[in-house]
Amino acid sequence: MKRIICFITLASVFILLTSRVTLAESANSFFNQGFDMHMKGDLAGAVRFYSKAVENNPSFTMAYQMRGIAMQQLKKYPQAMNDYSMLITAGEPHFKSIGYYNRGIVKNIIGDFAGAIPDFTQAIGLDKKMAAAFFHRGIAKSKTGDLFGRLEDFCEAARLGDLTAETWLNTYYPAWRLLPITAAPT
Repeated sequence: MKRIICFITLASVFILLTSRVTLAESANSFFNQGFDMHMKGDLAGAVRFYSKAVENNPSFTMAYQMRGIAMQQLKKYPQAMNDYSMLITAGEPHFKSIGYYNRGIVKNIIGDFAGAIPDFTQAIGLDKKMAAAFFHRGIAKSKTGDLFGRLEDFCEAARLGDLTAETWLNTYYPAWRLLPITAAPT
């Protein structure tokens, strides 16, 4: 009797372990298929496979990120923002900053400039060298009437290497490099 119980216990543990490995492998497999479709331009197919990857592994942050990008490209903005919000709640600092940044981009696209500013600010708080977040926050500030805030953010973006911000500043504020450097606005 003890041998049977021991065998059943070991068999159960083995089945549980192999099913988890199988789920992880299938989540990766689904993700890879989605990525291949994404690179070929089949966005709907990519979303389908990224969704399967997430179903198999609900903490698969890269699948949320890529599905969000595909949704954004499909102009399905609420779904894209949901996926970017999942990156934020996942807790990994790098993905969290990317989630805030991407959600801010979508908010800028749909015209929610006031809503985009806090997302870009959060991204900058997590990654102080994210030039693109400064640049896009500057755009949002401009759209909300904060022209001085736009100038500060564009200057910081240019100092961090954003060529678009630098080109804009060189065109409209040629002496921008002479402006006093303030602490990076967050």
